[in-house]
Amino acid sequence: MLEFPEWLTIPLADWVGEFMGWVLSTGDAFFDTVGQFLLSGLYGVLAEASDIQLFVSPLFIPATWWAFSMLALAVVLVLIVGVVLRRLTHRWLIVTIATTVLAFILFGFLFGLLGVERFLLLLPWFIVVLLIGFAAWRAMRRWWAGILAAAGMGIIGSFRYGDVGYWDLCMETLALMVTSVMIALAIGIPTGILMSRSDRMESIIKPQLDAMQTMPSFVYLVPAMMLFSLGPVPAVFATVLYATPPVIRLTNVGIRQVSPSAIEAARAFGSSARQILFEIQLPLAVPSIMVGINQTTMMALAMVVIASMVAAGGLGDEVLRALQGIDVGRGFQAGLSIVLLAIIIDRITGALAARQQHLVKS
Repeated sequence: MLEFPEWLTIPLADWVGEFMGWVLSTGDAFFDTVGQFLLSGLYGVLAEASDIQLFVSPLFIPATWWAFSMLALAVVLVLIVGVVLRRLTHRWLIVTIATTVLAFILFGFLFGLLGVERFLLLLPWFIVVLLIGFAAWRAMRRWWAGILAAAGMGIIGSFRYGDVGYWDLCMETLALMVTSVMIALAIGIPTGILMSRSDRMESIIKPQLDAMQTMPSFVYLVPAMMLFSLGPVPAVFATVLYATPPVIRLTNVGIRQVSPSAIEAARAFGSSARQILFEIQLPLAVPSIMVGINQTTMMALAMVVIASMVAAGGLGDEVLRALQGIDVGRGFQAGLSIVLLAIIIDRITGALAARQQHLVKS
């Protein structure tokens, strides 16, 4: 009588296990393709097939030719976007930032996580240090901020444990984080816009965001590992799930907090719903969206470290090895590297968000 009755037991674990088994049995090829796309981009998916046949020709073209043809088209697209932005804004800073972000997104789409990682490792270390220092200086408008950011990256690169250099591990972590953040923003910002346009959609999505943010981060690794096995792909998948809610919430809040008088004035001048969204609401919501990007970036960095448990690589692996070997020095060195990287990223993205808030208020 004092024990909980067995007839009220809910076998949720068995139901979820059976569902995941069904998903794996029916969608194995699909998840292999998705994993290959996340790992090596469109080039990797094409390279999985021996040759690609054109619809208008019986010729067979190797996947490598396709990849570099698309890369050339991406370069042309970036140049066109740069010219159009230059004519519209007449500000080289906006043109440079926009084209750089677009080029990085297209490069990640074409060559995936491995492409981003190899690109970062291919760059000379001093170029990366100078670029991060320059970004910190431009974001915070203080010369000493750029020097400190560059010095922080230099300190990370100077760490070494045996034959393991921490610069390569830092670039692996940065590649994982950048790839995850790009996917999270591509999902989160449109979802936040959709929530802001519909109260019913907000009421549907909000409980899901609550569940995603309260779920322990380790739980995301289990289905990710089942679907994509070990490696960086489940790490990206779990990181996207963990880091997307902040940008969705803050995009929705930012658009909903736009002054109703500004929207009414735009309607009075005959603006359409699309014009109001892209010319009134989104520009005024940029400070809130930037805060969401900052939070998403920091949560992605935290999850990338936890994802070392599924062999994600990077600095997180050093922390895990130090924990397994009870090596205090190794753990402290790897932990300090992660802290320095987190501070640099947080200060740069936080300064960009603060600048946007200042511009809107002025």
